[in-house]
Amino acid sequence: MGVKIEMFRMMLYLSFPVAMFWISNQADYFEEYVVKRKREIFPPGEKMHRKELEDFKERMRDRKEQRLLKQVGMQSEE
Repeated sequence: MGVKIEMFRMMLYLSFPVAMFWISNQADYFEEYVVKRKREIFPPGEKMHRKELEDFKERMRDRKEQRLLKQVGMQSEE
């Protein structure tokens, strides 16, 4: 009797994560919940907003590059 209960518990412990993995990786689920939610948050039609984000990213890259160049310049002077 004890072995049957342990087998049942082990089967339950293994089947739950496998079932959740299988359900969450279905293409319909992904399309319905993830892609639609992303499109709500980031609508594809707002080109002005996208341009502002790209400009902001470029400015941040430039600042980081200038900071790194300044650090390298200080280290080479020492």
